Amino acid sequence: MMQHVDGNAIAGPLAEFFAFDITTAVARCNGCGFVAELARAMVYTSPAGSVLRCASCEQVLATLVESDDRAWFGFSGVSAIEVRRR
Repeated sequence: MMQHVDGNAIAGPLAEFFAFDITTAVARCNGCGFVAELARAMVYTSPAGSVLRCASCEQVLATLVESDDRAWFGFSGVSAIEVRRR
């Protein structure tokens, strides 16, 4: 049986991927399967936060809500994110 550890074990590997411009990452839409850089998504902003929508089918890809001391990210409409290594 495989043993697990807590989420701190992935801190190092994730730090490599989130220390860059995330808009250059390629994402696949859960709705239509469209694959493109996040920079190509349609972004709608309001005082409540930002919503990224698929440029092909307009499904919600991701959400971002910020306060003075926190940020909440949701990638509910993305089935995969591809990040090129250096």
